[in-house]
Amino acid sequence: MERRTRLLLLLLFLLNIITTALAASPTTFCKCTCAGNSTIIALDGAPPTTAAPPHALLERKPGGRTCSDCNRQFCLDYNLPKCKNAKEEEVFTTCFQRDSAKDEAVVFIFIFATVGLLVYAAVRPWVEQWAEVSSNLGPVQGSWY
Repeated sequence: MERRTRLLLLLLFLLNIITTALAASPTTFCKCTCAGNSTIIALDGAPPTTAAPPHALLERKPGGRTCSDCNRQFCLDYNLPKCKNAKEEEVFTTCFQRDSAKDEAVVFIFIFATVGLLVYAAVRPWVEQWAEVSSNLGPVQGSWY
């Protein structure tokens, strides 16, 4: 395979990874704390499946739920066992996001590039020595190639 073709394939592969990472969005979570006990709920997950009153069931929004949906009533509507007898004033909420796929891709690409450079630095003396020896040999007399 020609060197130019390999570089083009590598470039296309990297562009594919980057565009996939940029298209992904971070997952948003709601942390519900009742009486010192916490439960973490993914906001882009399915609505609660516990036996909540009909008005309390949250429908899935087209764009998913946001941090504005992470409030005391949201936690109470989930009918969490830890919040069963809690009053609304006793419920505390925190909204946070996990690192995005883009951030993870940047870290993995950095690690991959660093390991590749370290391997190259470790192998380079042997490759240069092999190239020097093979270039000094030249073509062998009487060979069939």
